Amino acid sequence: MTTTTTAPAPRALQGETRLVPVPAIVRDIGLLITRVLLGVVLIAHGWEKLVTNGAGATGEFFDSVGVPAARAAAVFAGGVELVGGILLILGLLTPLVAALVVVVMFGAFLFVHLGAGVYATNGGWELVAVIALAVAVFGLVGTGRYSVDALIAGRRAARA
Repeated sequence: MTTTTTAPAPRALQGETRLVPVPAIVRDIGLLITRVLLGVVLIAHGWEKLVTNGAGATGEFFDSVGVPAARAAAVFAGGVELVGGILLILGLLTPLVAALVVVVMFGAFLFVHLGAGVYATNGGWELVAVIALAVAVFGLVGTGRYSVDALIAGRRAARA
């Protein structure tokens, strides 16, 4: 009886696309720092909508720019940003958080920032685009080892 051994697949075929590999600990710490900073930005914007300005004033602004069901949309957007920011920092339910934040940022893009050009200093769309893209990356790629999502996934894998 003969046995054949196969060489491991090249890294590019295993999903590795970096020319220069990054150690896992560096990647995971970088993902953690990025999640925390992005989460803080989301929390600040949600807090502003719901507490600093209040949902009523935010709803009035939303109404002035043509957002349907403006008061409900203000509560939804503020809640997604506030709670989503906290969940992103924890790295919990990240694909769901990412989807909801992308929806909120797309609404902000369409109703508030689209006609103002690119630059945020002029009311443009760059900040909402960066937030949407950054959170989408976490939703697609994952949160790294230092997250509740990774802890849950590890426990599930251990039980299997």
